[in-house]
Amino acid sequence: MSDPTRFDLDERQRAMLAEMGVRVWWPQAQVQVQPEASALPNAAPVVSAPPVATPMPPLAPVATPAARPAPALPVQAAVVVTGKPLADGVDRMDWASLQDTAAACQACDLCGQRKKSVFGVGDVQADWMVIGDPPGEDEEQQGEPFAGQAGQLLDNMLKAVGLARQAHGEGGVYITNAVKCRPPGRNPTLQELSTCAPYLARQVALVQPKVIVVMGRFAVQSVLQSSEPLGKLRGQLHTFQGIPVVATYHPSSLLRTPADKAKAWVDLLLALKAVRGQ
Repeated sequence: MSDPTRFDLDERQRAMLAEMGVRVWWPQAQVQVQPEASALPNAAPVVSAPPVATPMPPLAPVATPAARPAPALPVQAAVVVTGKPLADGVDRMDWASLQDTAAACQACDLCGQRKKSVFGVGDVQADWMVIGDPPGEDEEQQGEPFAGQAGQLLDNMLKAVGLARQAHGEGGVYITNAVKCRPPGRNPTLQELSTCAPYLARQVALVQPKVIVVMGRFAVQSVLQSSEPLGKLRGQLHTFQGIPVVATYHPSSLLRTPADKAKAWVDLLLALKAVRGQ
């Protein structure tokens, strides 16, 4: 099978990769990831290889890997939830009803402490859908997923593959979180992820994207129902509602560990191939 990391870039895409903090050359020989100094702070490793005399052949289509069944999540002690039951008919709601219901939800302990729900933004008919970890303080204040520095990095990552959160049509993307309320100073419980999952499932059903990119540990747990380490789940295609799913690092994690930016770029290429049906 062809190397899924090989990809022909035009000048615009190379410029966008520079914004993301990744510089890439595509040689014929086996590539190696080596650290290299960069003018940008916290720059990612540079992918380099010995020079070759012959031109690189065009990228050959690759077969879509078979979906890997997700293992069941580990059993967790029961969580006492003081909220009300989830509203009926979430799986049949339109966009307006779904957003209003999520904003007024009282089905788990997160609801009683929220200042503002974070539902989602972008093109509701996009080919790409990005699902991130639960919202943080910046997201709650703005009422929009992926805010602050993590949001800026996500925007650069999207630009590198020709997408923008404000765009519609071919360059559009829909962005949301695994849960709609911020866990105050802690991680979400499995109970909270499970309670909010019907909202996320309905968003996916309404968008019907060609690929879903899940970013971060809790987004992976919610969508793939897997507790395996992210490093073992990335680099391959999974499925959710029959839609290809690519797991990768959350931008906030990439800010803490810039060396993983090159891996995240490879994951975006895999998602791009899924959209193109390669």
